[in-house]
Amino acid sequence: MSKTGSVEERDLVNKLWDAGYAAMRAPASGGATKRPLPDVLAGNGKRYLAIEVKSTRQDHIYIDNEKITNLIKFSEIFGATPYVGAKFIRKPWRFIKLEDLHVTRSENYRVNTDLAFSKGLDFEEIIGESTQTKLI
Repeated sequence: MSKTGSVEERDLVNKLWDAGYAAMRAPASGGATKRPLPDVLAGNGKRYLAIEVKSTRQDHIYIDNEKITNLIKFSEIFGATPYVGAKFIRKPWRFIKLEDLHVTRSENYRVNTDLAFSKGLDFEEIIGESTQTKLI
């Protein structure tokens, strides 16, 4: 995993703890195990989140199909809501529902800043603190 990715994961875990969630980085995410683990797992007894974290300095992020498939598998077993947590450097976190991801020709996934900021949720929305009205 890149240095930036682990820094962003730790930042997200700290934000979740500050918001009243127990949160952890999955110690074996990133291919160290065959098990389908998310990058970050969090819960508060009412809401459970499984998050695949991606960060970039560019305006787009690509995600392998296998990572999303594993995120879905884990979330179904655990009872968590799956998200892709996108951190575009110098911009706020955005959390994208899996059904909103753009599918590429090679059946992988892509998130760009336009998608992240038009369809993605902000931090307060995923923790249940607010809802945002999206114009369609």
